Amino acid sequence: MNRIYTSFDGEQSRKSLPGLCLELLSEQKKTWPACCRGYESLEHIKIREIACNGFIVRVQHNPGRIKSTLADVEEKWIKERPCFLCLDNLPEEQKGIFYRNEYLILCNPAPVFPSHFTICYKEHRPQSIAEHVDTFLQLMVDLGKDWTVLYNGPGCGASAPDHLHFQAVPSGQMPVETELTAKKNFIVIQKADGVLLSQISNIGREAITLEGDNPITLGKTFRRIISELKKNLFTEKEPMINIAGFYSEKKLLLMIFPRAKHRPDAFFREGDARLMVSPAVVEMGGIIVTPVEKDFEVMNALIAEGIFREVSLDGKILNRVFDSIARDL
Repeated sequence: MNRIYTSFDGEQSRKSLPGLCLELLSEQKKTWPACCRGYESLEHIKIREIACNGFIVRVQHNPGRIKSTLADVEEKWIKERPCFLCLDNLPEEQKGIFYRNEYLILCNPAPVFPSHFTICYKEHRPQSIAEHVDTFLQLMVDLGKDWTVLYNGPGCGASAPDHLHFQAVPSGQMPVETELTAKKNFIVIQKADGVLLSQISNIGREAITLEGDNPITLGKTFRRIISELKKNLFTEKEPMINIAGFYSEKKLLLMIFPRAKHRPDAFFREGDARLMVSPAVVEMGGIIVTPVEKDFEVMNALIAEGIFREVSLDGKILNRVFDSIARDL
């Protein structure tokens, strides 16, 4: 209980969830030195934009993200280290919002954005989206149109793959959001049960969207996509995906990035040839975070496009998924 700053149950809360989150962040900057330092460091990061072939990426030099970028997610190491999202292992000063009696909303002390929250499950259980997508969608509604909810799969960006968690950041931050507004590169695949399934083309990596106003049917369609990805990838594990969720005018939109691998080959090189870029949902959304200044300086369109091609799922596999879904309609 001493971890709880306040609670939100969606019914009797005295303030909106966004209001409570910003209140928590303000308080944690005052009472938790590591959090304060993390947000102060954002004042000194470097940012520049790169024009790629048909899309824009924003490169951010953010030394505070070095731990997340280099996180060892090998199963052996995960089993041996204490989970940093479990309540007993949180820093003494860290507090959170008890969300709908199941999750704790925490301030991220190594932010990428001016407001950056981690929403972790109250108990230790593996990162997995299919059985928890309903909570993800509910969180989108509770946070509203000015926030984006994020998910990193356990094999492609989650620095704590052993503990179920989401993230929340202000909307309008990722370059790929301009594609959602313009929808100029959208290819409609199908519309069924009020859910629109589309593919986004010409942004250098595979991306699909699910859009609808009914969270039940949207969740059902999402789980179908996960099931078909498993079949086509011949795996029982959760397929590698990153997700960004947006809510506006009672419409829910999931932007899904199917992945082929976690990190590009350049991440494992030695010396100056090494590129410390570890793509997660923020990177797939168009913000390439570089904790090392050298990598910030050398990043260009050719390198960025190469990273996206390397870690993104082959479009042919995705087309087979679409064909399977269409046959069952």
